[in-house]
Amino acid sequence: MTQAPTPMRALVAIACLLGTACSEDPPSVAGPGLEAPDLPPATRAGLERAIQMQLDVFRKAPGRTGILAEEPRYSRFAEEVLIRHFFQDREGGFFLDVGCAWPIRSNNTYYLEHHLGWAGIGVDALPDYAGGWAADRPRSKFFQFLVTDHTSPEARFYRSPGLGLSSADPDMASGRMFGPPMETVEISIPSTTLDDLLDREGVTKVDLVSMDIEGHEAKALAGFDVERFRPDLLVVEGRREEVKALLEERGYKQIEAYTAFDRVNRYFRRADPEPD
Repeated sequence: MTQAPTPMRALVAIACLLGTACSEDPPSVAGPGLEAPDLPPATRAGLERAIQMQLDVFRKAPGRTGILAEEPRYSRFAEEVLIRHFFQDREGGFFLDVGCAWPIRSNNTYYLEHHLGWAGIGVDALPDYAGGWAADRPRSKFFQFLVTDHTSPEARFYRSPGLGLSSADPDMASGRMFGPPMETVEISIPSTTLDDLLDREGVTKVDLVSMDIEGHEAKALAGFDVERFRPDLLVVEGRREEVKALLEERGYKQIEAYTAFDRVNRYFRRADPEPD
């Protein structure tokens, strides 16, 4: 059974739903179907205040020196800055962006590709983002799949009017956690495990995994051999204990120091990091 969404989960979904663009977004980032649906002014104002509160958590956290003193330019919250801090702006890595959505705005990996020369794979269940990734992410490949624990030509997925809420869970896609439910559309799409996708693409090592898939994280991780691909860092949205337990069983530990900067995501590193 899918775990019920938490208030924090709702906040993250709303951040995607509002879809505020970054100042540097090119025109190709926006487009038909990517704008937020009409929301009552009071609801929108309340949601924007909640989002601002999470940004304030980051800005007021102690120990903001060096990279941590910078503001996120593309990610919705502090993800981009914490990822940069972990890798110390290492150049030329490889990322796997699961639930990648927009290529630039609210995206955790654009900074790595655009400023540090990383390459990677973006995968999302909806095709709406393919054009933007093709135009704005030249060092990456985009794939449309539902990432889960098995590979199949058909899987159920629920498209939401707020694309950032679309999910394998129809209740999550409806936005019921923050107001009157919106009507969703059930669609059939192919599913894949991350192992199968990476093997097809000939990938043998991943430096970063960023995962934001609306409550489906545990099933996606069940189809990912972290011991084989040994990512240095996993950034997983939400605070589900099943995800933490699964990764701990596979030799990863949460980076507790990052909780002061980001209450939306959890950050995991290998318990036995390779020596520099």
